[in-house]
Amino acid sequence: MRAARVMRAARRSAAVLAVLALCGCEALAPRPKVEVVTPTFAVPVPVAAPANAANSGSIFQASQYRPLFEDHRARLVGDIITVQIVENVSASQKSKTGIDKGGTVSASVTAVPFLPSSTLNRAKANGTSSNKFDGTGTTENTNDFTGTITATVTGVLPNGHLLISGEKQIGVNDNVDVLRFSGQVDPRSIQPGNTVPSAQVANVRLEHRGRGAQADSQVIGWLARFFLSVLPI
Repeated sequence: MRAARVMRAARRSAAVLAVLALCGCEALAPRPKVEVVTPTFAVPVPVAAPANAANSGSIFQASQYRPLFEDHRARLVGDIITVQIVENVSASQKSKTGIDKGGTVSASVTAVPFLPSSTLNRAKANGTSSNKFDGTGTTENTNDFTGTITATVTGVLPNGHLLISGEKQIGVNDNVDVLRFSGQVDPRSIQPGNTVPSAQVANVRLEHRGRGAQADSQVIGWLARFFLSVLPI
């Protein structure tokens, strides 16, 4: 009986340890999730007022007016617009500095009262100074980003400009790719097809990040970051 109890206790302990081990593995390698319901970056879309809330009794309603003889373009809160992301920034800076300075000093004594001239042959002093400096510096930076994202109009400014914000998340296996975009658009920059180039969007905020095993492999470990922060070199 005692041996049976010991065996049952050992089995229970093994089961508990197995569960803890599985929980630990899940905590060490959590699976990233696609945020479908509550995106964290996009500005909350204001709730549109009911159609009869601002009804003045006339057929024409300025808040809901859309021209009949033009392509559909975003103009109201809640409309969508396609942004063609074409960001190409390249900067180059070169500098060169040179300094060269030299000088020579020579002095001698030819005569001293009460001393023969033969004793003054070695009474000479010479001095030479030289200073030279060369400096060269080069800085280059290139960024290239292309893509497409469809954003939502989250607000309309008094001058008619549109505030847009959009987010795209794609999850494949244990990796999630996140693309976020926001900015301010002049309606006159909207092209046929309800598209606008990102180069014509003001106050652009663009973020492209990943979550998962691939993103974690590109991040330096906490221990290495600690030593890099405390080491003087």
